[in-house]
Amino acid sequence: MSRTGFIHDKLDIKFLILYLMARVASPVDFATLADLTFCDDGVEYFDFAASVAELVETGHLQLEGERYTITEKGRRNGKICESSLAFSVRRKCDRNLARVNGVLRRDAQVRAEILPREDSGVTLRLILDDDKGNIMTLDMLTVSEEQAGQLAENFRAQPEKLYESILQTLLENQEE
Repeated sequence: MSRTGFIHDKLDIKFLILYLMARVASPVDFATLADLTFCDDGVEYFDFAASVAELVETGHLQLEGERYTITEKGRRNGKICESSLAFSVRRKCDRNLARVNGVLRRDAQVRAEILPREDSGVTLRLILDDDKGNIMTLDMLTVSEEQAGQLAENFRAQPEKLYESILQTLLENQEE
């Protein structure tokens, strides 16, 4: 079956993967990498999966837990080969990367950690950063991991709202 698109074989897919991995803001999971890579109609799933495995095997990518990062070897070889990708494919990749990188940066700046305590409670640590560093770290005692998980999810959805509420409370005029 003939392929449509600009990507025609596994080597093209590997170049595309290295191009993407050199530009993601942080390590990505397989699904995110797949989403980014299927920007061209010539990419087929099994060739993509095999290409990722081969890039890990050859030391171009590194798998840490469930997340992939590019190695120095991958970055160097990818830079040499990126001009072989069609301009329209690179442009589409760059648009998709902008979207994904926005999400990855936000996830890196808004974090929640659930820490068990010796006294049968759970500490929920809420962390809010910006580009310059930490804005807020808040430790809260919760009664269960389930409650901590729910609070963490709510925090991740609207961290600015909590920060603004705390700031507003602390800045209130006490004479009122």
